[in-house]
This record gives sequence, C-alpha cells and structure tokens, in this order.
Amino acid sequence: MSNREAYKQKIEAELELIHAKTLEFKAHAKIAVADARIQAQGTIQDIEQKMAQTKERLAELNASSDDAWESIKSGVEKAWGDLRTAFGDAKERFKK
Repeated sequence: MSNREAYKQKIEAELELIHAKTLEFKAHAKIAVADARIQAQGTIQDIEQKMAQTKERLAELNASSDDAWESIKSGVEKAWGDLRTAFGDAKERFKK
C-alpha cells in the first residue's frame, strides 16, 4: 500500500470517528432538550396548581363573613407564599 493510500484511509477513518461522535453529540442534545422540556412542564404544572389553590383560598375569603375572614386569612397567606416561592424558583431556573 502506498503512503498516499494509507494517508487517505487514515483521514477516512478519522472522518468516520468524527461522524460517530457527532451523532453521539446529537443524541445527548436530544436528551438534554427532552429533560429540559420535562422539567419545564413539571414546574409550570406546579405553578398552575399553586395558582389554583391561591384562587380557591381567595374565593373562600371573599365568601366569608366579616367575623370569619381572619381565620381564613392564614390559609390565603400560606397559599400565596407557596405560589410566590414556586414562581421565584422557576424564574431563577429558566434564567439559566
């Protein structure tokens, strides 16, 4: 085999290796995108659930009598705090 043929085979083999690694990189990228999508959907569902809970507590507050609203207030504050925390965490996570 000539030097020219050996050189050509070497470059072809290296191209094959780079092609295989590129396919591997693409697969890793797809996994990363899927993981990010799953995490984002979970985060959004958590926020939506906490929003619904806060709205429920607020509706209870609106429906309560003037004498009973103080006892309901703590539930509203807890739901609101949970929602703000979840939203703040999501905001930081999505910045990255």
